[in-house]
Amino acid sequence: MTTTNCFRCLGLMIILALTSACAPEIGSEGWCTALKEKPKGDWTATEAGDFTKHCIF
Repeated sequence: MTTTNCFRCLGLMIILALTSACAPEIGSEGWCTALKEKPKGDWTATEAGDFTKHCIF
């Protein structure tokens, strides 16, 4: 691996770590609000189940 490839790989890992930390906790008020704004057709089965469990009941 060249030095340039190592820096690219490191940069990608940092970006992934930062963006994954930005998602609100499942079941939190912010998460429920964000999911309400997301089109229902774009929800995953897991999101639909979690929404029902945490935001409706």
